[in-house]
Amino acid sequence: MSSNLATKLREGTKKSHTMAENTGFVACFLKGTVEKNSYRNLVSNLYFVYSAMEEEMERQREHPIVSKIYFPELNRKAALEKDLLYYYGPNWREQVAPSAAAEEYVARIREVSNTAPELLVAHSYTRYLGDLSGGQILKKIAQTAMNLSDGEGTAFYEFKTISDEKAFKNTYRQVMNDLPVDEATADRIVDEANDAFGLNMKMFRELEGSLIKAIGQMLFNTLTRRRNRGSTELATAE
Repeated sequence: MSSNLATKLREGTKKSHTMAENTGFVACFLKGTVEKNSYRNLVSNLYFVYSAMEEEMERQREHPIVSKIYFPELNRKAALEKDLLYYYGPNWREQVAPSAAAEEYVARIREVSNTAPELLVAHSYTRYLGDLSGGQILKKIAQTAMNLSDGEGTAFYEFKTISDEKAFKNTYRQVMNDLPVDEATADRIVDEANDAFGLNMKMFRELEGSLIKAIGQMLFNTLTRRRNRGSTELATAE
């Protein structure tokens, strides 16, 4: 039985995808304006989100659906720890805490794992496909904007154990399309993916205050005028 879930997710999240790209923080990022303090706050929030997601994926690794898309080589927690060490120093654990939006995101991941583990597929798709799709371009933007040396503060975008990211994405999508889920479950997974985009957007919007403070309201307004849909994303699925 083929669910064509990857295809349904791509089509069913297009609107959410575009909305995420047009949040102020992401629009500025894609145009090359990345302020270090707001960026390191994003890295901190992502650390808590990925930690929760990867703990729950590990806990549910024997689940008949989750097991099919359980790829530990995608894990980002260790890479984010490396970036937090760079941005905050050796005592980073004492300095970082999840924002209100990140706490909400983490709580939803935990709830899904405890009540409907198959919906973890939506969270995995939303996060990892975006990371693989736009990662190298976003890494270059971050390096240029924050004047980073190669290997400094951008470990999040590096999948060292995946030699061919395009081939891996194709494999991942095929596995998703072949998942043994019925139409009703597929629809619930698409709905959850849209909710995950919404949780992402809440995190991005939280960062806009510090970004505006750093670059000024006028520049922020200029950078965030309605833009056409681009080809890269900041931690959102393709």
